[in-house]
Amino acid sequence: MSPANPQVPDIHLAQQPEADALLARSPLAALVGMLLDQQVPMEWAFSGPYTIASRLGADDLDAHEIAARDPEEFAALLSEKPAVHRYPGSMAQRVQQLCRFLVEEYGGDAAAVWEGAATGKELLARLQALPGFGKQKAQIFLALLGKQYGVRPAGWREAAGPYGEQGAYRSAADITGPESLAKVRAHKQEMKAAAKASKAAKGPKASGN
Repeated sequence: MSPANPQVPDIHLAQQPEADALLARSPLAALVGMLLDQQVPMEWAFSGPYTIASRLGADDLDAHEIAARDPEEFAALLSEKPAVHRYPGSMAQRVQQLCRFLVEEYGGDAAAVWEGAATGKELLARLQALPGFGKQKAQIFLALLGKQYGVRPAGWREAAGPYGEQGAYRSAADITGPESLAKVRAHKQEMKAAAKASKAAKGPKASGN
């Protein structure tokens, strides 16, 4: 937790003070950062919410405002240099879909997704229901909530699967600074190498059939 405010977690996902401060205080920014965390470096993804808020001329993200924006205008906003994501157009659509869902199901309150969840299993189901959140992304975010945001319903570690393990360096949930970021990155590279080797080993058999 932040020494200045014990209620606000000390987040280091974006590796930029202003962007991390937004992730720490804004549930919607945290959700959008997790949504953007694919096919780009984690710091790039998690700095996205701050970039979007800045370009909207705001100090936080508002689900109602984003949901109501003209899709082409919002896509252009994310595409400005430097782009918010490698695929800013498709990600703009996903961010708006997420915000519309939050408006319709939770009154635009992102924190309501996890507030009141009695068990880790229930929370995982709520997260998986979000647009753009498959099981893996939902489990990583559940682990992030438990490890860094203090959201710990009964059985949260089990529901988060391997990402909930204590002392692991598997995902964004385990990043607390540059050193842990390097460890998580190394783990991801190992997983990619293993998957590539496994695919290569299966290749000749597949072509021989």
